[in-house]
Amino acid sequence: MTNKTQRDLIKEFLAYIQVEKGLARHTLESYGRDLKRLDRWAAKSGTPIEDLTRPDLRKWIAQLSRDGLAPASVARAVSAARGFYRFLMLDGHRKQQPTEDLDTPQRFAYLPKFLTEEEINRLFAAPDISTPQGIRDRALFELMYAAGLRVSEAISLKETDIELHAGLVKAHGKGSKERRVPMGKSAIHWLQQYAAVKASYGRPASPFLFLHAGRPLSRQFAWAAIKRYAKQAGLRDVSPHTLRHSFATHLMQHGADSRSVQALLGHSDISTTQIYTHITDRHLRAAYDRHHPRSRMAGASNKKDE
Repeated sequence: MTNKTQRDLIKEFLAYIQVEKGLARHTLESYGRDLKRLDRWAAKSGTPIEDLTRPDLRKWIAQLSRDGLAPASVARAVSAARGFYRFLMLDGHRKQQPTEDLDTPQRFAYLPKFLTEEEINRLFAAPDISTPQGIRDRALFELMYAAGLRVSEAISLKETDIELHAGLVKAHGKGSKERRVPMGKSAIHWLQQYAAVKASYGRPASPFLFLHAGRPLSRQFAWAAIKRYAKQAGLRDVSPHTLRHSFATHLMQHGADSRSVQALLGHSDISTTQIYTHITDRHLRAAYDRHHPRSRMAGASNKKDE
């Protein structure tokens, strides 16, 4: 479907609510701006606005928040989207409502800054990996993002905290709490590259994993490094904690449940983790439908097992 048809659907919706709802002119104009913003966002992702799914809309809400819109403005935009997709269902363009149970950030005065996956790639490409320092910094960032580490946890790691063969890192969190967190192949690869660099200079006396001039990195060093690389990558307002927020956000966007993310982050209270939930899909419903033995019994009661 072309952009012209998409724009026509928005116009038809605005005409519909003007007649049916009798909304004020400024409300109609606001809804029109919100839906055009959504239409532009959909076009960038290559999906017609009428075909967006609930996960797509979660990402859109996240982008609105990242763009600095106030929670009330985001709530209004979501309200416009709800009305638009109800109209599409009434008009026969859709069979399902993608905005059902769609949360808005009204409850959250603060949404942590996070990077998109494309921005993560740009940031990680910034260190000069032809140098030992660049390999070290790439390994540091990869590990922080892979395991959701706080900067204090990353710089305090010792070589014995890393289990490359098992793909695990032992993090020492707040209150002397320890947790074992998985790490993926990319982080393992760069840690291996960094280990080779360290080995080429002889085994260091320090037991710490990440070193500068033979001494463990400081928080200030890590902050300055990520700020420098973020500037090179054309990114703003990036700190080491941004990688931790990105870790949690991307996990939930790809289907992880909040309890699992809570354990990976080392949060003692689930409410701390739930700041990420309004930008993710309703995975609990899908998990229930997939795994509960009686979730589909009524529809499957007359069918033979396959």
